[in-house]
Amino acid sequence: MKYRTFETARLIIRPTSENDAEFIFQLLNTPKWIAYIGDRNIKTVGSAKDYIKNRMTPQLERLGYSCYTVIKKDTDQKIGTCGLYDREGLEGIDIGFAFLPDYERKGFAFEAANRIKEAAFNDFSIETISAITTKDNTSSQKLLEKLGLKLTGTTQLPNDCKELLVYQIEK
Repeated sequence: MKYRTFETARLIIRPTSENDAEFIFQLLNTPKWIAYIGDRNIKTVGSAKDYIKNRMTPQLERLGYSCYTVIKKDTDQKIGTCGLYDREGLEGIDIGFAFLPDYERKGFAFEAANRIKEAAFNDFSIETISAITTKDNTSSQKLLEKLGLKLTGTTQLPNDCKELLVYQIEK
């Protein structure tokens, strides 16, 4: 099946595949990923490939969207991920994003997430988008608000004692 790829002025946003394993290994082991999203115990490129195959690809095959690798058009450099997730313990579809430290605070996260938000509403007919973030991740909170999401409450995911902020936006 052919899955959608999206573009912005500076970015290509395409479904993450097993070919991205080295990049996913690097991203999932950045300090901010571990602090704000959580340690996924990805200790090798092989375990990153398995993570993509077992955690990302099944949702892509089931729903037509999942995690997208964000690539700079001018350099072909993989710089982050952005996606729409059917997350256990969260009602509805969740938007999420993460970028390598060198590409933070340059507008890439907003550019990618805004395009994925548009795709959610216009291409995938999603009516409501949610997002979760830790209370201390103010950068993520500011980006979610810039995207138009509003704080609606808190939640806890299964097997996690951390209370998370919940944001939402409707089409």
